[in-house]
Amino acid sequence: MTDTLLAAHDVHKAFGATPALAGASFAIAAGELVAVMGPSGSGKSTLLHCLAGIVRPERGAVAYQGVELTTRSDAALSELRRTDFGFLFQFGQLVPELSCLENVALPLRLNGQRRKAAEATAAEWLERLEVGDLAAKRPGEVSGGQGQRVGVARALVTRPKVVFADEPTGALDSLNGERVMKLLSLAARDTGAAVVLVTHESRVAAYADREIVVRDGRTRDLAGAR
Repeated sequence: MTDTLLAAHDVHKAFGATPALAGASFAIAAGELVAVMGPSGSGKSTLLHCLAGIVRPERGAVAYQGVELTTRSDAALSELRRTDFGFLFQFGQLVPELSCLENVALPLRLNGQRRKAAEATAAEWLERLEVGDLAAKRPGEVSGGQGQRVGVARALVTRPKVVFADEPTGALDSLNGERVMKLLSLAARDTGAAVVLVTHESRVAAYADREIVVRDGRTRDLAGAR
């Protein structure tokens, strides 16, 4: 893949005596949506965390835009996660004390943007994800599906180059899960963001351009599956 944006090669990671990754490899191009599939405990979430620079592998290499993440300081990795990477989790992980608008604006505020400008951009993203009417509500006052769409808006508000989505529909019913995936994939393609999508659901993986299966800490690339 000549236009690779993010790649891992022969990554190993263990937690104590338990191996999580045992030679996993991965590559994603700009604008591509790749589903990482596998049974529970297969190592797919650990792979995502290594790709995002949250977990450092014990062996192997992870490179973003041609630069190995292991050569970057913790401060540089934190900055990368604020600017170039976006995150969407199974349960949204919205800040309960903040309104939905403030939650979406938070990544921009952490990057130093003024409140008024950050909240104006956040409001545009809430509208784009069809939850603009929830701006003043707190996460505890909205449904799971609505909260996850707010989470999508927060993940994309900084226009990251890569979005890491870890089981983003795992806590939703099928109808809300389909809606979240449709909006996530459309918004990501509109902004040109690559998406690393961890899932065990084939209906969710169907939104991807390509699938990678993780089993026993190793990867198998189903190139051309879509």
